[in-house]
Amino acid sequence: MKRALLYRRGGLGDTLLTFPILEILKREGFHVTAVGNTDYFKIASEVGWADRVVSEIPPESWDKEVIFSLDCINPFPSRREWIVSYLLRQVGFEGKGFSKVLPIEPLKESPFEGKALLHPSSGSFKKNSDISLFFEVQGFLEGRGIEVTYLVGEADLWMKELLPDFVESFDPLWIAKAGKSALLYVGLDSGISHLFSYLGVPSVVIYGPTDPVVWKPIGERVFQIVPSLECNPCFPYTCSCGGCLEKELILKRLLPLLDHLLVKINQDNLL
Repeated sequence: MKRALLYRRGGLGDTLLTFPILEILKREGFHVTAVGNTDYFKIASEVGWADRVVSEIPPESWDKEVIFSLDCINPFPSRREWIVSYLLRQVGFEGKGFSKVLPIEPLKESPFEGKALLHPSSGSFKKNSDISLFFEVQGFLEGRGIEVTYLVGEADLWMKELLPDFVESFDPLWIAKAGKSALLYVGLDSGISHLFSYLGVPSVVIYGPTDPVVWKPIGERVFQIVPSLECNPCFPYTCSCGGCLEKELILKRLLPLLDHLLVKINQDNLL
């Protein structure tokens, strides 16, 4: 059997963006070993796109090696283009199809089932808005009869004492299974946002200093709130204006979008 190696270290979002390569490798008959954060790659194993998940490269021979690092295949594009298209081109898979929704089975009796899930955090405080933005979103959704809860993950411990109600989990695979049955998701540019978009949950991702062209998540029902400022994007060398995360500017675009999504969800008989 042909053997393939994919190596990618990084956060949850970075890892999920390599999943189309894993899927294509499996479709082409490779036995696939995924190397990196094993908690993240377990999701690929769950859906059948990785046969083995390890934290270090095994001393073995490979028919195809895909190593994303600054010394091998640079994981970051040099121009503004969607990261998934860039990665596929780098490994010779340009134009090959991949799933837009993770084929993962939902968790029975999920705490997120039928609820709107809010995630007001990310892996960098430079990307975080004031948490009061999400309290406004919570009030807006509850005013329309939608039950709301928050998710606290491994990078979010700072906000536990600020939240009225939350579910805490550091297990990305559990979050994926539990999140599959959520009604709606609203979050910042984070790994969790990438995950919920990939799950097929209607997802709104709020961008501040990061580039929505490059870092758009995989998914068919993902909607981006993007600042229209001349200085944007500027991450990681963020400017001092802070206007891209200004609450009223975001709400002006976000609330009408949520109204539209709730109508569409209701029409699709998902409420």
